[in-house]
Amino acid sequence: MSFFSNLFGGKKEEPNPFGRTPMDLDMGYIFEYDMQNWEVMAVYEYDWGNEDFSKEFKVSDGTNTYYLTVEEDDEIEMTWCKKIPLKSIEGNIAHQIEENERPPETIVYEGKTFFLDEESAGYFHEKGTDKDAWAEFLVWDYYDKKEEYNISIEQWGPRSFEASHGKMLKNHEISDILPREQ
Repeated sequence: MSFFSNLFGGKKEEPNPFGRTPMDLDMGYIFEYDMQNWEVMAVYEYDWGNEDFSKEFKVSDGTNTYYLTVEEDDEIEMTWCKKIPLKSIEGNIAHQIEENERPPETIVYEGKTFFLDEESAGYFHEKGTDKDAWAEFLVWDYYDKKEEYNISIEQWGPRSFEASHGKMLKNHEISDILPREQ
């Protein structure tokens, strides 16, 4: 190829596979976190209204299962979390929500206090299933004083609750993102 064809776009650059971000994750992708390899087992999509969307990835290292929540606002925000029993949070949270139609302003989990930050209503969908199958739910997000750890409480129906505990991640903590080889 001549100098001019290179200069004016005659040669196409191949995309850099190591330039992927956590927003690029998808089913079967593998990535590194905390010196371990994790595989994406399921992809969940969230619609928060007003063109606000986020993704959550169910990931496994072959032994443990975690959830990586990824949202792009002005920058990529990520949470690494694990499902926990609602009853492991001090107090009867489900009863308080049913009685007051909202959770308490503070909760305690494993001796640590978390403060209510945000209440959101949204729609949930598992990628790869019926594209019209979206479930409505409510979520309350709590953070510790330093905003390093969080608790999320989700309500899926009148008496159906789930909780998760996690920590905030920085973008560089997820690395070597690669699709599963075919």
